[in-house]
Amino acid sequence: MANPPEVFTTEAEEAMTEVGHGAGKHVEPELWGLAPFQIVSIAMLVLVLIAVWKKVPSLITGGLDKRIADIRTQLDEAKSLRAEAEALRDEYSAKIANAEKDAEAMLVNARSEADAITAKAESDSAAMIERRKRMAEDTISAAERDAVADVRAKAAAAAAAASRQLIAERHDAEADRRLADQVIAGL
Repeated sequence: MANPPEVFTTEAEEAMTEVGHGAGKHVEPELWGLAPFQIVSIAMLVLVLIAVWKKVPSLITGGLDKRIADIRTQLDEAKSLRAEAEALRDEYSAKIANAEKDAEAMLVNARSEADAITAKAESDSAAMIERRKRMAEDTISAAERDAVADVRAKAAAAAAAASRQLIAERHDAEADRRLADQVIAGL
């Protein structure tokens, strides 16, 4: 194989060749005679100067201030909403307590009304029983009186029939004369 033709080499290639051959010399890249850290420092300084010239920090702080103001507004709204919620909770707690008291009062009132209705029903039924008892007694008394009157009427009728028969059988003309004499004497 033939050796490649020699071409012009640059300093970097020569340095690489020397480093590769163990010469120990290290070459850093440069731009306009400045080292890389100097170039980075200058670029950062230029960036900061442009940012200050274009008022970027004031834009950033203005944006942050606006965001802080928005957050404060939201926090104030949240506080007011929380206060309203607590007020509503307290109001409904009071309403629930009042409703429980009202329900208890209604229950007590209903029980007392039920007791009164029960007592009235008991007294009404006792009065009705007493009335029906009196009516039954009156009916029985009337039936007894009617029965006694009927028995008396039948007894009187039987006695009259028996006396007529006895008088007819035992009363003769002689007995009629004596009876007429007694009546006349008694006058």
